[in-house]
Amino acid sequence: MQIILASTSQIRAQMLTRAGLVFTTAAPRVDEEAIRAAMQADAASPRDIADALAEAKAQKISDKHPDAMVLGCDQILALGDTIFAKPETTAQAISQIQALRGQTHHLYSAMVIYQNGQPQWRHIGHARMTMRALSDEAVNAYLVTEWESIRHSVGCYKIEERGIQLFSQIEGDVFTIQGLPLLALLNYLAVRGIVAP
Repeated sequence: MQIILASTSQIRAQMLTRAGLVFTTAAPRVDEEAIRAAMQADAASPRDIADALAEAKAQKISDKHPDAMVLGCDQILALGDTIFAKPETTAQAISQIQALRGQTHHLYSAMVIYQNGQPQWRHIGHARMTMRALSDEAVNAYLVTEWESIRHSVGCYKIEERGIQLFSQIEGDVFTIQGLPLLALLNYLAVRGIVAP
């Protein structure tokens, strides 16, 4: 069974590789901002937005590779009613971490598998992240050293690196926080006979 990861995320690819899966990657051309904005305008939940984005990516690649098992993924960070996107500049990252500090935010990591143009399976992982009440100096110092590493992270942090220092409490598994709830995926693949049961 050919498996295609509908993502260019290096972290997700590394997670699948380390788990012993054989797969290829493909970059789906999906207007994520338009989907997100339309769903927010309809007052959709962060969980539903993550799911819709993951499905759009899987469907896009499945249309081109109908026989393959296509895995689409997306992650949404929500603080109350506010949904954050990946920062484009250090100034945006500073503003985002300042908004998150001293607060508990939520990460929703969605996965959808498509095959033959149809959704076959979906899962949404959830994590609660409580950030310490960081000073402006601590935020600036963190981003000076970590910007290149975290610039493609929706939360402006990687808990597997120095970003773990930003938090006072975490509820949820590390795979969900990294954007791919790996245990749920492996359980599904075991049921399908793709990995050892």
